[in-house]
Amino acid sequence: MVHGEAWTIKEFFVYPNEYIYWSIQIVMYPFMTGLVAGAFVLSSLYHVFGVKQLKDIARFSLVFSLALLPVAMLPLLLHLQQPMRGINVMMTPHFTSAIAAFGIVFSTYGMIVASEIWFVYRQFIVETVMELRAKPQRRAVESLQLALYSMLSLGAMDLSPEAMHKDERAIGILAGIGIPVACFLHGYAGFIFGSVKANALWMTPLMPVIFICSAIVSGIALCIATYIITMEIRKLIFNRKRKSNPRLPSIEELKSAEIQVVTITVKYLVMFLVLAITLELLDLIFRSYTAVKSWDILRSVIYERDFFKIFVLQYGLGDLVPFIIFLMPRLTIRRALVGSLLVLMGVFMMRWNVVIGGQAFSASFSGFMDYKLPIWPTSVELYKEGLFGALTVIITPFVLFYLVTRVLPVFGIKDSH
Repeated sequence: MVHGEAWTIKEFFVYPNEYIYWSIQIVMYPFMTGLVAGAFVLSSLYHVFGVKQLKDIARFSLVFSLALLPVAMLPLLLHLQQPMRGINVMMTPHFTSAIAAFGIVFSTYGMIVASEIWFVYRQFIVETVMELRAKPQRRAVESLQLALYSMLSLGAMDLSPEAMHKDERAIGILAGIGIPVACFLHGYAGFIFGSVKANALWMTPLMPVIFICSAIVSGIALCIATYIITMEIRKLIFNRKRKSNPRLPSIEELKSAEIQVVTITVKYLVMFLVLAITLELLDLIFRSYTAVKSWDILRSVIYERDFFKIFVLQYGLGDLVPFIIFLMPRLTIRRALVGSLLVLMGVFMMRWNVVIGGQAFSASFSGFMDYKLPIWPTSVELYKEGLFGALTVIITPFVLFYLVTRVLPVFGIKDSH
């Protein structure tokens, strides 16, 4: 069976060798890389621009960016027919193609994120090592923790004010360098689509910029939603533990801190959301005005076949509704969560409409193709290119985030940064 034949539905005149080759995993690829870039940009708003109100969520989003990073290339590995050859991109990176440049950009960004996290957590790591060393008798788990944190400290045990000041400067420098690298990490995904001359829907110089803006929007929205859910779980845990330990923070204290962080973060989300919507509408208006040779087939796809996906799900529920929710007075945690989830849905639909919609019309300009998402995996290929493959990509970063926070907690840390 030809790759793509199992999920491609053809209508009217379509060439025999035309299929929906780029399926759900290629939709997930720019979506996940966008989450990585957006989460890092959110953390940099505190470390670079000094937005003090974002201090609590800055560490949270930075660690989340680290958990999202390995998942950025997971959709590509699942999509490849020869996944074992995917490592060649990392081992032999070069700039002769946009995909090949991924190795350099991904490696550089990974080193920046890892280095910044090390400087952010160095005080916590050293204090943990000193605390474990001071115990006369250690359990087996504590001995393993001591070995792990001693390795993570890299021998830098100095906690003097001068050393902490140098750490703070290093964090600011790394965060400043990381912003353009994070944007380039996702912008080149838009560059891949925008440079395809054979596809009328993808070929636009605005594509990389649109991808970057929507990436920041999706990353901030994901951090808000995950932060809210995590804080709600913390409230339940603290409510049980506070009966035996009254010194723990009360539920009202946690609620107050949560609403303050969410409110200021939503303001930045709205700013980037306005920019993303403006660019997307500008691109749509420009296409309508220029009306190039392929506009007739594009118009039938945009305004007829994919009208519900574009104007109802993407622009309506994904942009307009959350925009109204965020601008309503007295923002609540529940409304912030609903709005953030709708924003994530809207960005995902934008990726879907670009990737799938760009393949919806035949090169003959006389036929159409539709993508039928495989639900139940009856083969390995249908698992990778179907619903369960997409769910695997979505769940993985949350599992990694949980594992990372067992070593580098994101709450309850006192530091000088």
